[in-house]
Amino acid sequence: MTTTPEAQARFRAALSAARAPGDAYAALQALAQTLIGARLFTVMTVDMGAMLARRAYTSHPVDYPASGTKPIEMNDWFEIVHGRHESFVANRLDEIDRVFPDAALIGRLGCGSVMNLPVLLGGELAATINMLDAEAHFTPPRVALAEAELTLPSMAALLVENRLA
Repeated sequence: MTTTPEAQARFRAALSAARAPGDAYAALQALAQTLIGARLFTVMTVDMGAMLARRAYTSHPVDYPASGTKPIEMNDWFEIVHGRHESFVANRLDEIDRVFPDAALIGRLGCGSVMNLPVLLGGELAATINMLDAEAHFTPPRVALAEAELTLPSMAALLVENRLA
Protein backbone atom coordinates (compact mmCIF):
# COMPACT_ATOMS: atom_id res chain seq x y z
CA MET A 1 0.00 0.00 0.00
CA THR A 2 1.23 3.49 -0.84
CA THR A 3 1.78 5.81 2.10
CA THR A 4 0.81 9.47 2.06
CA PRO A 5 4.46 10.64 1.96
CA GLU A 6 5.15 8.36 -1.02
CA ALA A 7 2.03 9.59 -2.82
CA GLN A 8 2.93 13.21 -2.11
CA ALA A 9 6.48 12.63 -3.38
CA ARG A 10 5.15 11.17 -6.65
CA PHE A 11 2.80 14.15 -6.98
CA ARG A 12 5.64 16.65 -6.46
CA ALA A 13 7.78 14.87 -9.07
CA ALA A 14 4.93 14.81 -11.60
CA LEU A 15 4.04 18.43 -10.90
CA SER A 16 7.63 19.60 -11.37
CA ALA A 17 7.78 17.69 -14.67
CA ALA A 18 4.50 19.14 -16.00
CA ARG A 19 5.03 20.56 -19.47
CA ALA A 20 1.62 20.53 -21.20
CA PRO A 21 -1.84 21.69 -20.18
CA GLY A 22 -3.52 18.97 -18.15
CA ASP A 23 -0.29 17.48 -16.79
CA ALA A 24 -0.62 19.11 -13.36
CA TYR A 25 -4.28 18.12 -13.08
CA ALA A 26 -3.41 14.54 -14.08
CA ALA A 27 -0.85 14.48 -11.27
CA LEU A 28 -3.49 15.76 -8.86
CA GLN A 29 -5.94 13.11 -10.07
CA ALA A 30 -3.35 10.39 -9.43
CA LEU A 31 -2.77 11.73 -5.92
CA ALA A 32 -6.49 11.85 -5.18
CA GLN A 33 -6.97 8.34 -6.55
CA THR A 34 -4.18 7.01 -4.36
CA LEU A 35 -5.30 8.78 -1.18
CA ILE A 36 -9.09 8.56 -1.27
CA GLY A 37 -10.24 7.05 -4.57
CA ALA A 38 -12.43 8.66 -7.21
CA ARG A 39 -14.18 6.99 -10.14
CA LEU A 40 -14.80 10.39 -11.73
CA PHE A 41 -12.45 13.35 -11.26
CA THR A 42 -12.91 16.83 -12.70
CA VAL A 43 -11.56 20.31 -12.11
CA MET A 44 -13.90 23.28 -12.56
CA THR A 45 -12.34 26.73 -12.67
CA VAL A 46 -14.57 29.64 -11.79
CA ASP A 47 -14.84 33.22 -12.92
CA MET A 48 -16.85 34.80 -10.15
CA GLY A 49 -16.97 38.16 -11.91
CA ALA A 50 -18.75 36.59 -14.88
CA MET A 51 -20.49 33.96 -12.69
CA LEU A 52 -19.23 31.19 -14.98
CA ALA A 53 -17.60 27.82 -14.35
CA ARG A 54 -15.44 25.95 -16.87
CA ARG A 55 -14.45 22.28 -16.76
CA ALA A 56 -10.68 22.52 -17.11
CA TYR A 57 -9.91 18.81 -16.64
CA THR A 58 -11.80 15.55 -16.68
CA SER A 59 -11.09 11.89 -16.20
CA HIS A 60 -14.10 11.09 -18.44
CA PRO A 61 -13.80 13.26 -21.57
CA VAL A 62 -16.67 11.55 -23.39
CA ASP A 63 -19.21 11.97 -20.58
CA TYR A 64 -17.81 15.20 -19.14
CA PRO A 65 -15.79 17.04 -21.81
CA ALA A 66 -13.41 19.79 -20.80
CA SER A 67 -14.97 22.54 -22.88
CA GLY A 68 -17.36 25.44 -22.68
CA THR A 69 -18.73 27.22 -19.65
CA LYS A 70 -21.84 26.98 -17.52
CA PRO A 71 -23.47 29.55 -15.27
CA ILE A 72 -22.81 29.37 -11.55
CA GLU A 73 -26.10 28.83 -9.76
CA MET A 74 -26.93 30.48 -6.45
CA ASN A 75 -28.03 27.44 -4.43
CA ASP A 76 -27.08 25.52 -1.28
CA TRP A 77 -23.93 24.26 -3.01
CA PHE A 78 -22.88 27.84 -3.77
CA GLU A 79 -23.33 28.90 -0.14
CA ILE A 80 -21.24 25.98 1.16
CA VAL A 81 -18.42 26.12 -1.39
CA HIS A 82 -18.26 29.81 -2.26
CA GLY A 83 -19.81 31.48 0.76
CA ARG A 84 -18.18 29.40 3.50
CA HIS A 85 -15.25 27.94 1.49
CA GLU A 86 -16.09 24.46 2.76
CA SER A 87 -16.16 21.15 0.93
CA PHE A 88 -19.50 20.02 -0.39
CA VAL A 89 -20.23 16.37 0.26
CA ALA A 90 -23.24 14.33 -0.82
CA ASN A 91 -23.18 10.59 -0.23
CA ARG A 92 -26.38 9.56 -2.00
CA LEU A 93 -27.62 10.13 -5.52
CA ASP A 94 -30.81 11.82 -4.29
CA GLU A 95 -28.63 14.35 -2.40
CA ILE A 96 -26.62 14.98 -5.57
CA ASP A 97 -29.83 15.45 -7.55
CA ARG A 98 -30.83 18.36 -5.28
CA VAL A 99 -27.95 20.50 -6.53
CA PHE A 100 -26.66 19.00 -9.79
CA PRO A 101 -28.87 18.55 -12.87
CA ASP A 102 -26.74 15.65 -14.18
CA ALA A 103 -27.44 13.23 -11.32
CA ALA A 104 -28.80 10.61 -13.74
CA LEU A 105 -25.52 10.56 -15.70
CA ILE A 106 -23.56 10.45 -12.46
CA GLY A 107 -25.55 7.39 -11.43
CA ARG A 108 -25.02 5.69 -14.82
CA LEU A 109 -21.27 6.09 -14.32
CA GLY A 110 -21.54 4.08 -11.10
CA CYS A 111 -21.20 7.08 -8.83
CA GLY A 112 -23.51 7.88 -5.93
CA SER A 113 -21.42 10.29 -3.90
CA VAL A 114 -19.50 13.48 -4.54
CA MET A 115 -16.96 15.70 -2.81
CA ASN A 116 -16.23 19.18 -4.18
CA LEU A 117 -13.05 20.60 -2.64
CA PRO A 118 -12.80 24.39 -3.00
CA VAL A 119 -9.49 25.81 -4.21
CA LEU A 120 -8.84 29.34 -2.99
CA LEU A 121 -6.27 31.72 -4.43
CA GLY A 122 -5.94 35.20 -3.03
CA GLY A 123 -8.83 34.49 -0.65
CA GLU A 124 -11.24 33.88 -3.55
CA LEU A 125 -12.71 30.69 -4.95
CA ALA A 126 -10.66 29.87 -8.07
CA ALA A 127 -11.73 26.26 -8.72
CA THR A 128 -13.28 23.14 -7.31
CA ILE A 129 -11.76 19.68 -7.35
CA ASN A 130 -14.67 17.31 -7.94
CA MET A 131 -14.33 13.70 -6.90
CA LEU A 132 -17.15 11.19 -7.35
CA ASP A 133 -17.38 7.55 -6.37
CA ALA A 134 -19.80 4.89 -5.11
CA GLU A 135 -22.58 5.77 -2.70
CA ALA A 136 -21.38 6.56 0.86
CA HIS A 137 -17.74 6.76 -0.31
CA PHE A 138 -16.95 10.14 1.22
CA THR A 139 -16.95 9.22 4.89
CA PRO A 140 -15.87 11.83 7.48
CA PRO A 141 -12.34 10.32 7.75
CA ARG A 142 -11.98 10.27 3.95
CA VAL A 143 -13.19 13.88 3.68
CA ALA A 144 -10.77 14.96 6.42
CA LEU A 145 -7.90 13.18 4.64
CA ALA A 146 -8.81 14.83 1.33
CA GLU A 147 -8.97 18.27 2.91
CA ALA A 148 -5.67 17.77 4.73
CA GLU A 149 -3.73 16.18 1.87
CA LEU A 150 -5.27 17.60 -1.32
CA THR A 151 -5.84 21.28 -0.54
CA LEU A 152 -2.27 22.53 -0.99
CA PRO A 153 -1.57 20.21 -3.96
CA SER A 154 -4.79 21.49 -5.58
CA MET A 155 -3.60 25.07 -5.22
CA ALA A 156 -0.21 24.14 -6.68
CA ALA A 157 -1.77 22.26 -9.60
CA LEU A 158 -4.03 25.19 -10.42
CA LEU A 159 -1.08 27.61 -10.41
CA VAL A 160 1.02 25.31 -12.61
CA GLU A 161 -1.88 24.85 -15.04
CA ASN A 162 -2.36 28.63 -15.21
CA ARG A 163 1.31 28.95 -16.11
CA LEU A 164 1.09 26.24 -18.78
CA ALA A 165 -2.00 27.67 -20.43
